Amino acid sequence: MIRLMLAEDMHLIRKALVALLSSEDDLEVVAEADKGEDIVRLGCLRRPDVAVLDIGMPGVDGLTAAAELHRRLPSCRTVVLTGLGTPMALRKALDANVRGFVVKDASPSHLVDCIRRVAKGERVIDPELAVAALDADSNPLTARELDVLETAAGGATVGEIADRLSLSRGTVRNYLSRILTKVGARSRVEAIQIASECGWLWPAVGRDIGILRYRSRR
Repeated sequence: MIRLMLAEDMHLIRKALVALLSSEDDLEVVAEADKGEDIVRLGCLRRPDVAVLDIGMPGVDGLTAAAELHRRLPSCRTVVLTGLGTPMALRKALDANVRGFVVKDASPSHLVDCIRRVAKGERVIDPELAVAALDADSNPLTARELDVLETAAGGATVGEIADRLSLSRGTVRNYLSRILTKVGARSRVEAIQIASECGWLWPAVGRDIGILRYRSRR
């Protein structure tokens, strides 16, 4: 039997996945988590062979939890289940020692097959997405510029970006100016949209553009 832990914050989806996976003769769900901060604790307690984690968990995100779970319980291999099928999501997953990457619109049989292969020690990544992740090296932004743009994408003002990243406001404005030039954008909001669509920004969903347009003028 392959012992599984499943982490998904949406109750209906989690229970549907539990039913799906438990219907397989060789799979057993031994732990469920609906919050990111419970993943490592339950993993160490129940010691699953494979952890199937949603990336967008409340509190601690799935990739942060995956990295810590690998550190604390290296025998447990991780599969991430996500709606973020982007090169940036994949690269962050690989950095977190994730062994399988499955998008949520994949077929149930693909998820089951991925779990079995990961349990055997294989790494299961969609080939097209892997190629896209390699091509994402064309990102013109530095790591620090991405930090600034990522923080701005959450709706932060220049002052808030400066406080969170321990920078001066002038330095933040200089970073934002260079970002606009590099991506060919006319505004901060447009730069966020371009970086998201190219898969450079994390996460590439959930932007409240109306709030960003208002706050980017401050």
